[in-house]
Amino acid sequence: MALLIGETLRRLRTEKGLSQKQLADRLHVERGSVTNWEAGRRVPSIDMLYKIAEALGVDTTALMAAAGERSEIPSVLLLDDDPITLDGALPVLRELMPNANVVGFTKSLEALAFFRENPVALVFLDIELGRSSGLELCRQMLELRPHTNVIFLTAFPEYSLDAWSVGASGFLLKPFDAEEVRRELSRLRYPVMGLL
Repeated sequence: MALLIGETLRRLRTEKGLSQKQLADRLHVERGSVTNWEAGRRVPSIDMLYKIAEALGVDTTALMAAAGERSEIPSVLLLDDDPITLDGALPVLRELMPNANVVGFTKSLEALAFFRENPVALVFLDIELGRSSGLELCRQMLELRPHTNVIFLTAFPEYSLDAWSVGASGFLLKPFDAEEVRRELSRLRYPVMGLL
């Protein structure tokens, strides 16, 4: 819930053209408070939610409803440059996560564009993506949304240490099976309601 309210708060603030500092000044709080709310590290009190709604010119109910709307169907992204691997993995993920919007890409730029436009909760990411690096793409994604879970996919177990260094939630060796995916989903760094 903290992350959903944070994403909604960030969206509403940017729609109003306010910086975090400007919103903090209107609320008479430190800029760090707004940063923590938007990052999902803290949740504003009920009293503060009323003040935030007033400062942003929105109804408190609308603020909470907007957060709830985004939580209904989590998006899961799979990026693997091998179409055969992608075709084999997508049905497994869709069967395991029937309540999620599971999408697959073979091109990094298309995946990153989808990620930027959608509230992706979980990314299955190949480490070797042709000329691109899955590790670098992970860094970019986590800069945009630090609370996204990233599970790396590879055929090379020696990459596992590199995967952990960029903030991965998990690691799967290809080809993977449903039981291995279930195990990784049970250990997500940021659990996702409605995923399973």
